[in-house]
Amino acid sequence: MLRPSNNKDQPPAAAGGTAKSTIHLALTHDWELRGDGSGDIEQIQFAPLRKLLEIYRKHSARTTFLPDLMQQIRFRQLESEHPELKSLADKWDEHVREAFRQGHDIQLHVHPQWRDGRYEDGRWHLNGDWSILNYARDDAHAMLDAGKDYLEKLLRPIDPSYRCVAFRAGSLAATPSDHLFKSLANLGIQLDVSIAGGLFVNDRNLQLDYRDCEEDFLPFYPAIEDARKVSETSEAIVCVPLNHFYASRRAVTRQNISLAANRISKGTVRKPGEQRINAQESDGQSRLAFAFDKLIKPAMKRKHFVSDTGRLNYRLMQEMIGSIRQRARQSGLPQVPVVLTNHPKDIRDLAAIERFVGEMSRAEDIKFLTLTEMYRNLRSGEFQVRSRSREYRRSEFNL
Repeated sequence: MLRPSNNKDQPPAAAGGTAKSTIHLALTHDWELRGDGSGDIEQIQFAPLRKLLEIYRKHSARTTFLPDLMQQIRFRQLESEHPELKSLADKWDEHVREAFRQGHDIQLHVHPQWRDGRYEDGRWHLNGDWSILNYARDDAHAMLDAGKDYLEKLLRPIDPSYRCVAFRAGSLAATPSDHLFKSLANLGIQLDVSIAGGLFVNDRNLQLDYRDCEEDFLPFYPAIEDARKVSETSEAIVCVPLNHFYASRRAVTRQNISLAANRISKGTVRKPGEQRINAQESDGQSRLAFAFDKLIKPAMKRKHFVSDTGRLNYRLMQEMIGSIRQRARQSGLPQVPVVLTNHPKDIRDLAAIERFVGEMSRAEDIKFLTLTEMYRNLRSGEFQVRSRSREYRRSEFNL
């Protein structure tokens, strides 16, 4: 369940002014199977990646892919028992290497429910906790270390200077924790892009609450044990929030009408009395309930969105970039890094993504960058970082 925060996209308290900013847009991608291990890997990982690479090559956009390393490591661990897993894992490696050869960045993403996953009769059974926050310190550290090591061994033969420096938590479960950010810093991972302001989830797989983050737009030093708060001083890691925005009632309603029509045409909306489609669907789901949730509620109030280009239509992408421009101007900062996400497994409108990327590539106030480039700009001080003791300062963390 997602609920809007009370901040309503207000600019940071220390910011002010309306000077034009250059927006450095990081297009990132969580590249993975579904959270329960389901999905055809060719259809929801390999094929969408190839299509995205074509779009980015056409518009000279360099982006960042965040493959789920625990998924790949589990494929490798069981490949001797199941030769088909070796073939798929080899293809996974080659797709990642090809994206890297084309100039895209590759950084760390970890879904811990894969750690002890079972593979039986051609299906995955994942019984692990979805949140890395719920694992013991040593277990969480071992997963992060294994993922980082896999990436660096995979990519350094192509570029010996490659380093794994950035992280996104699986399901965005990154805080609060008395050990996660300490482990990241210990491993030399100094950029986190997991925190999405306004996000609230409370279901059987995940519980997180980012509705009251102290900074949800600009880079900041996080309080190490609770990254929803800004640190008093500089830290060994910097958070750049995953962008969010509040869409207009009209745009949300139009997208939901389109999605509802598509679902109804495919017969995927359950009629009263039918068996539930999945465990997360409420027992009272019906055509009427679906229509109320997707059509009537959005017309009553603005809806909170994490900026995921795979799940937005073109109109919503326009509203998203309009919100980003407004907040960048309000910050008063000349250079503003912004992180967007994308889930290739969930892409709804590839043409809309291509149109958006093409327009952003021609925009005078937009520049694309990778997470590695963002890390370097934080290191050099080109991007300012917020702490409590001084609202915005040149980066001072130990890189």
